[in-house]
Amino acid sequence: MKAADRDQGERVQRVRAGVTGLAAVLVIGGLAGAIFNSASEERPVGPTGTSDAEAVAAITGNTATAIETTPNEPLAELGVAPATTNESAVAAPK
Repeated sequence: MKAADRDQGERVQRVRAGVTGLAAVLVIGGLAGAIFNSASEERPVGPTGTSDAEAVAAITGNTATAIETTPNEPLAELGVAPATTNESAVAAPK
């Protein structure tokens, strides 16, 4: 009967170790998920109290671009892609 008690004790010990390991993996996974979730919700870093356009204007020294509305073709403004509209034709007559 001593061998049966010892086998029962070993089984209980193995189950405890398995449950503890599973709990540790779940806790680590939850912490990693919380960290990545909070990192993705942060706002971009920039000068305090300014919008993105104002920050770019402050860096480049061009204040005229800060007043304009959001561009329709950001890739064309960067020179990566050609513009699809003619800006001189779109401009209002004087």
